[in-house]
Amino acid sequence: MAAVTDLPFRTVAEELGVGFTITEFLSAHALAVGDPKTTGKMTASLDGRRFGVQIFGREEAAMAEAAKMAVSIGASLVDINMGCPAKRVVAGECGSALMREPQIAQQLVRVVVNAVPASIPVTVKHRAGWNQDNRNAPEFACAMVEAGAQMITVHGRTRTQGFSGKSDPEIIKLVRDAVPSHIPVIGNGDVVDVDGYLRMREMTGCDAVMIGRGALGNPWLFSRLREVCAGRPDPGAPTLEERLSVFRRHVDLIERLKSGPRTLHEVRKACAWYARGLYGCNALRLRVWETPDLAAARALVEDYFAQLIERKDRLGLSPDGERGTKDSDFADEAAA
Repeated sequence: MAAVTDLPFRTVAEELGVGFTITEFLSAHALAVGDPKTTGKMTASLDGRRFGVQIFGREEAAMAEAAKMAVSIGASLVDINMGCPAKRVVAGECGSALMREPQIAQQLVRVVVNAVPASIPVTVKHRAGWNQDNRNAPEFACAMVEAGAQMITVHGRTRTQGFSGKSDPEIIKLVRDAVPSHIPVIGNGDVVDVDGYLRMREMTGCDAVMIGRGALGNPWLFSRLREVCAGRPDPGAPTLEERLSVFRRHVDLIERLKSGPRTLHEVRKACAWYARGLYGCNALRLRVWETPDLAAARALVEDYFAQLIERKDRLGLSPDGERGTKDSDFADEAAA
């Protein structure tokens, strides 16, 4: 996910049990011309962990060069994004726009396959189709496999849906049924908890699940899934103390691995993610976005969690800090 799955985010997810991470989706053209902002986002995972790089574009030479760059930093696979619904991406006839041009999409897959060593799988992520009348995911997936793709990831929405409505597991099942059995098919869309993961696997027959937005401020979902997939009990939602610990780790990584004027922006996002759904989170979020520096943002969150932990019994909160009633201005009340 652009501006989300950076190295700090991926590191936290890896430490909490995710099986494999993929970089933000990166413009092949920008990589090929050496744009420093884009090349700075092509980052290898820490401590030798396996990772993939996702690229998008429609220029053959740029796609080949970007794939070679991914291999040069140690990527275990190169994923081609043919599913992004963003207007600026589609306007450039990239992302999900390629689902309307399967022959061009096939050629891009062939070019990338020929640009990387045979040991590096080339994979494709795409959507259900362009719109409800053109849900060509099964045929498109088969065409990509014919061109050399060794794994398919399907998001169960069309391009015109964007992120509205619901992801359709049936289209993912149709892809799984259409693609040769030795090619892994990954399901994607609306998996935000353990039950959603289990439903996706059961309803689609997919070989694995890609989780995106469901991991925002919720990386312990991966540790829960690790336990469930191993046949052990679901450990349940994290406690407030565990949330705070992972927040600290994430922000430490941001401060260590990122630099420049957007560092504060990244820390603000993390503050909002880790408080989401908790009592008083809306008021906290507003205050965090007004903070002038990293230290102030961190101090606000530390104080917020300290008060939640201290007062959770009186406020009627569960151990994980959630409450059935609507969010209130707890952060302002507590500061009074």
